[in-house]
Amino acid sequence: MQDDRETRARSTLQEYMRVQGKRQTRQREVIVDAFVASQGHLTLHQLLAKAQDDEPGIGFATVYRTMRLLVDAGVAEEHRFGEGQSRYELADMGGEHHDHLICVRCGRIEEFEDEAIEARQRSVVSGLGWSVSHHVHEIYGTCPSCMAKE
Repeated sequence: MQDDRETRARSTLQEYMRVQGKRQTRQREVIVDAFVASQGHLTLHQLLAKAQDDEPGIGFATVYRTMRLLVDAGVAEEHRFGEGQSRYELADMGGEHHDHLICVRCGRIEEFEDEAIEARQRSVVSGLGWSVSHHVHEIYGTCPSCMAKE
C-alpha cells in the first residue's frame, strides 16, 4: 500500500511541476526521495538532516521551498500539532483518511482510523447542510509510555 501512495505522489508531483513550468533539480529530487521514503511526521529540520545524508549542500531554504511545492501539489500534508513547528506527512491522495493522537509530553504522534467517528462527522455535517472539502481530527493527551513513567 505504501508503494502505491509513493507512486501516486511522484506522479502527481511530476504532473503538477509540468503544468506549473517548474523544473526538477537534483536537490529537489533528493528532498522528495527522503520525504517519500520516510514514515511518520517530519519537521523541516528532520527532513533536512535526511536529505543532507545524500546531498550535504542542501540548505534549509531549499527544503522549505520544496515542501511548500509538495503541499501546493497535494503530495504532502502540513500539520501544526501545537508545538510551534510544522510537520509533514505524505498526503492520503485518495487513500484512507486517518486522524492523529498527539502526546503532549513526548510528542509521539499516532495515526488511527475510526469509521464510527467518520460516520458521526458526516451525520453532523449533513444535518447542518454543509459540504466539506476536508477535515482534521487531532486528539491531544498522554501516551501509554508517558503514563507508565509517572
